[in-house]
Amino acid sequence: MNPVYTIYGALGSGSVPVEATLTLLGQPHVVVEASTWEGEAQRAKVAGVNPLRQVPALVTAAGETITESAAILIWLADAHPEARLAPSLDSPLRAQFLRWMVFVPAAIYSLFWVRADPSRLVGPDAEAQARVLAATADRIADCWAMMERQITPGRYLLGDDLTVLDLYVAVASRWGPRRKRFYDVAPRMAEVVRRVDSDPRLADFWAERFPFVEGWEGPGAAG
Repeated sequence: MNPVYTIYGALGSGSVPVEATLTLLGQPHVVVEASTWEGEAQRAKVAGVNPLRQVPALVTAAGETITESAAILIWLADAHPEARLAPSLDSPLRAQFLRWMVFVPAAIYSLFWVRADPSRLVGPDAEAQARVLAATADRIADCWAMMERQITPGRYLLGDDLTVLDLYVAVASRWGPRRKRFYDVAPRMAEVVRRVDSDPRLADFWAERFPFVEGWEGPGAAG
């Protein structure tokens, strides 16, 4: 079967929830590996589809390019309503779905651009960089804690149906400062992401694209 979608991404990156969504949808796709944080050659792979030279970027069968992970996830879920990976437009859950789908990248995901290279903001000063890492780790934890207080999960974050929001949080919560601190500040959400981690439909996918290697949950420290 010819691929319907092309996704520019990398192991453990923001493309992973998009790839997980395509896997659950059973949609054929190819992944163009582009670890853009590893240098100019990797960023150049993405330049033709995203001027920011960041992943993820999705190219549809019609040749349309969609960037920004939340936008891609919402679009895919809405394009395949039969999979019920997002509340329908007339669902009473739709407003909160959109709220949290925007909250994750705006309040949390965006901080990883800073954490990946604190010198972008504070230059080569090692102590200043350490303060940035500590402050952003605290901010991420505070944002997860706020989300935890504002939702009432069922089996999943918005009730009993798995949505792309669950996939998004399951991946984003694994980035620094790792899952241990997430578990501490968001215990009810922790139950949900563990359920997503153990979904048998994604077992092979996680093993390939974001494996649960020893120590992956991390110490929850600032760095």
